Amino acid sequence: MEPEMVAFLKRIGLTIFLALLWLAINTTAAIKGDNAFIGDHITIGNVLFYLWFVISLIILLWIFKRMWYK
Repeated sequence: MEPEMVAFLKRIGLTIFLALLWLAINTTAAIKGDNAFIGDHITIGNVLFYLWFVISLIILLWIFKRMWYK
């Protein structure tokens, strides 16, 4: 196979792997840690989880942009 095609398929695989890893980490932290659901009031766990969620999403999208635009 051509080296360009191998590099392209590696980028696709890495993108899917990172997205699924990010999703698994956040799903575990949200459901197992009971941080995604706001009960009677907002707790510090809710705030930290959603802050982590937004910051990690921005970092993940930055990594994807950097990976695909070079």
